[in-house]
Order: sequence, then structure tokens, then C-alpha cells
Amino acid sequence: MLWSMVIAGLILGSFLNVCIYRIPRGLSVVRPGSACPHCGRPIRPWENIPVLSYVLLGGRCRGCRGRISWIYPFVEILTAVSFAALYWRFGWSAPLGVNAVFFCLLIVLVMIDLTDRILPDVFTVGGTVAGLLLVPWQAPEFFTLPGSPVTGEGLGNRYAQAGLGILLGAGFLWLVAWLYRKFRGVEGMGMGDVKMMAMVGAFLGWQMVWLTILLGSLMGAVVGGSYVWLTGRGRRYELPFGSFLGISAAVAALFGPQLVLGYLALLQS
Repeated sequence: MLWSMVIAGLILGSFLNVCIYRIPRGLSVVRPGSACPHCGRPIRPWENIPVLSYVLLGGRCRGCRGRISWIYPFVEILTAVSFAALYWRFGWSAPLGVNAVFFCLLIVLVMIDLTDRILPDVFTVGGTVAGLLLVPWQAPEFFTLPGSPVTGEGLGNRYAQAGLGILLGAGFLWLVAWLYRKFRGVEGMGMGDVKMMAMVGAFLGWQMVWLTILLGSLMGAVVGGSYVWLTGRGRRYELPFGSFLGISAAVAALFGPQLVLGYLALLQS
């Protein structure tokens, strides 16, 4: 089963590459078929095998010898590794499928934010709707952690936790963005980040929202701050905060309940 998840990840990763390149440019993900971005030469099926074709072609178009971005094999490998990690975490179960959808959304959003500094509504808003639809099949531990204002293990509790996650995730970041704009007079955070946290809340519930925001803020401060300092960029440099949130949401999906329970145990010791 593990290898089947890896293969599925490689294949889906190839499609995610299409989404990452085309959606920000307003292009269809269906037509036309894949082509070289340099010369427009159609890519043959045997030239589009995930990772393998990139290696055999030496990272270049077979026609014009133009350089093919390393992002393509990276996304394919990342998706395959993510699917393997999800199989290790959830086994062959309904939550495996739910979180595979979640991780595909996160990978697309992280990469688009890194390359184009946008978080398209089709993935954030659409992902929020998908998360709500998939609540009945999500792992129960996301909705039964201690300290929740809503208790119980029924479907109503799950939807209450997901709804609270949407409100808190989106609401908190919206408030931060509003306060920053009010007191600094400039945009400090885009609405894409707000919508993305609504999606995280729909999939993982309110407690994982707080964990995601905490981890994302720490990552942004350390990694983003170090990058700005090392490259000499100004304080107004736009960090891809959505990417930090996306990575943190993946950590929360894989290890979040254990991290929360460990933190609560530490407080009580």
C-alpha cells in the first residue's frame, strides 16, 4: 500500500504542477496539453513521466534544449513523500483520503505563494467548502481534544469544531491585518492568508488553527527574518506568509494532536 501511495503522489504531483503554473495565469488546467514554456513544443507522454523524464532529459526540453524548472520534479517528489507520510500517520482509512486532498491543496497554495505571491480563491475558498464536506470522514482526534468549548464525538460536534476553526482562523488573521493597516497605513497581510486559515479550520478544527498560526508565525520570524537579513532586503519585503502557514498546517495535520496533548501535559506537570 505504501508504494501505491507514493506512485499516486508522483502522478498527482504532475497534475499539481499544471495547477501551480496555469491557475495564476488564468489558463485552463485541461487544455491545451503540456508544452515547453520556451518553444511551445508539445510534450510527448513518454517525456512527461514524473521525475524520471526530467532526469533522462537532463532537465532540458528535448526540442529547444531550454531549461526545465526544478520545481516540476520537486513538487512531484514532495507530493509522493507527503502521501507516504499520510499513509504512515493514518493507515489505509478514510482520513487518509481526506488529508491527501488537504495536502494537495496545501502544496499548490505554498508553491503559488512562493512563486507568484497570491493564494487563489479557487483553492482557499474551494478548499474550505471541501473541508466542510469531508468533515464526517476526517480523523476524530482533531475534534475530541481536551479544552474544547464543544464536547462529544458526534457529527454535530465535528461541524461545530470545524465552524469554530473557520471563524477563529479567518477572524484572527483578518483582525491582525486590519490593525496593521490601521496603525501602519499599509497592507501587512493579504486576504488570501485569511481565506487559507478558514480552509485549515474546516479541515482540522479550531485547536489546529491556533497551532498552525503559532508555528507559521515562528517560522516566518526565524526563516523569513533570516532571509531578509542575509539578502539585505528592506523591511517592506513581502514575505510569503501563506507558505509558512501551509507548511505549519501540514505539521499540524501530521503531529498536531500529539503536540497539543504534550503541551497540555507540560502545563499540568
